[in-house]
Amino acid sequence: MTDAIEQPPMKKGLSGTALRVATVVPLIPIILWMMFAGPDWLWPSFVLVAIAIGGYELMGMKVPSSHGLRAWGSMTSALFGYAIVFLNDADAVYGVVLLIIVGAMVWSLLQEDPLHNASVRMGWLLGTPLYVGGTLSAVALVREFDPTGAWVLLTMVLAWGSDTAAYFVGRKFGRTKLAPRISPKKTLEGSAGGLAAAVVGAVIMSIFLPRISVLDAIALGLVGGAAGQAGDLMVSVLKRSSGVKDSGGILPGHGGILDRVDALAFTAPATWAYGHFIAGF
Repeated sequence: MTDAIEQPPMKKGLSGTALRVATVVPLIPIILWMMFAGPDWLWPSFVLVAIAIGGYELMGMKVPSSHGLRAWGSMTSALFGYAIVFLNDADAVYGVVLLIIVGAMVWSLLQEDPLHNASVRMGWLLGTPLYVGGTLSAVALVREFDPTGAWVLLTMVLAWGSDTAAYFVGRKFGRTKLAPRISPKKTLEGSAGGLAAAVVGAVIMSIFLPRISVLDAIALGLVGGAAGQAGDLMVSVLKRSSGVKDSGGILPGHGGILDRVDALAFTAPATWAYGHFIAGF
């Protein structure tokens, strides 16, 4: 009887948490530099790249059969964001919206898919640039508020602070399901913990942002935290209805751009609205 051949030990990869950390940590100093000290054009350009990738990911989930439609969704998302951030002109924004509408109509008529798919196809051709470009462009706009970069950091604190706290509080104390059909692991207790963390983060940030009073910080924390949780659930709906786990794979351990900015996409407009209409920027 021959001896069994000893197999070499298999190499273990990084755990999920370690992979997430290894992906994000090298990016943190670069992102902070762009936010606070980089040239004025760099941060909005970085955001536009994220918008283009996010548009491609969303179209890939909802209209996976056509690379052309993915590319069109990516381009129009970035174009809509560009018009909002760089042109800051109502006529230019309206022109881009008309291009999106006409393009959606043309693409829908030219596709050979069965006619019953046309309305879904047209809906995502219209909705993708408005959703991805329209929300994430606020991440670029809030950098223009004084002091430079601090309002972007506030937006991130509201989004990711709430998300992180909701995760850990939910794991420790979660009993009541928040939206079991959409995201079975999310709980009301976790949601409450996330809102509390957003409020605390906003109050701390208000120390460095003199235009935000403590009461306004509390209100902004509640609204921004709730908006971020709604954005998280929205992307969960999109993924679950598309039968995918992640929106993409560009960020190892995190998934795609939409997986990482789902909450940020909704806290950013909330923060911008406060800064623009209440703080007076």
